[in-house]
Amino acid sequence: MHPEQIKTLARECGFELAGIAAAAPVPESAYYSRWIAGGLAGEMGYLTDRRAGLRDDPRNLLPSARSILCVGKLYNAPQPYSTEFAGEDLAWISRYAWGEDYHQVLRRGLARVVDGLRAMSPAPFEWKICVDTAPLLERAYARQAGLGWIAKNTCLINQAMGSWFFLGELLLSLDLEPDQPPPSRCGSCTRCIEACPTQAIVPTGLVEGPAWALDSRLCISYFTIELRGVAPVQARQAIGRHVFGCDICQDVCPWNRRAPTTQEPAFAAAHFAPPLEKLAALSEDEFRDMFRSSPIPRSRYSGFLRNVAIAMGNARQERFRAPLERLAASADAVVAEPARWGLERLAEGPE
Repeated sequence: MHPEQIKTLARECGFELAGIAAAAPVPESAYYSRWIAGGLAGEMGYLTDRRAGLRDDPRNLLPSARSILCVGKLYNAPQPYSTEFAGEDLAWISRYAWGEDYHQVLRRGLARVVDGLRAMSPAPFEWKICVDTAPLLERAYARQAGLGWIAKNTCLINQAMGSWFFLGELLLSLDLEPDQPPPSRCGSCTRCIEACPTQAIVPTGLVEGPAWALDSRLCISYFTIELRGVAPVQARQAIGRHVFGCDICQDVCPWNRRAPTTQEPAFAAAHFAPPLEKLAALSEDEFRDMFRSSPIPRSRYSGFLRNVAIAMGNARQERFRAPLERLAASADAVVAEPARWGLERLAEGPE
């Protein structure tokens, strides 16, 4: 079976990017170990526990794997970037979470690829679908497959289409000719580093290997999604109106200036910049109903209200006093403490 046939099939199944990588260890596994050892994963135990070692070799996931079909699915929408958006009473939700949970969308697409391969292949083969929950260094393999280079903000950038992509992989027992990784084209640009409100993109000190890494412990996405406690006080003002994730390092990237928008109906914006007051008033059942098919429940209900309280405090609008007082009365300290902080911010008056 020719690799071009497989890549054409992947595009027919809804993936804008497709390439082949060898199912073998990559240099990034050593960088990943160093990243973990430096504590940059924060409290994300699923990145540092027994599964961490599985990332060293894709054959830990499929022993017969010889090749990896790496795919990218565009999720950019026509709405403005966070850096171009005004509205102090509105919450910011990361672009990737505006529509349906991408895990299901990518799995459905890759399942269609498997069906197509079965029809094309004269011999049986083994396969395994992976979408970022699997212990696989997917950006490294996407780079090996020619989909793009890994930028200073650690996102994968495709020269023609930018970085607004979900990545998925299909491990295959088929022996396929791999693609070649493209050169990095970030050059001397440091816009993502300079734009990060919390300075989460940090130098690695490596002579060989990536010069920059993401320190999760400083990242707004970590504070608003992964962290189960409360964001440190010194970071809260920098969080701004973000209630789920952050896109700033991608919003300012020159390669995203002319990024195309997706035609995928599942990624249509259902949760673009909702009113903070509406979010603060949600019951737990209403929260589940509103975000049932999206990635947002990842933050959990209490974590989401925590984020809303911080965003209201940063807005410093008197209209938010009543909802903040209600959140400050919560029996959950994860919600109540940042709500009290928000009330203190209101007492300082408008900016």
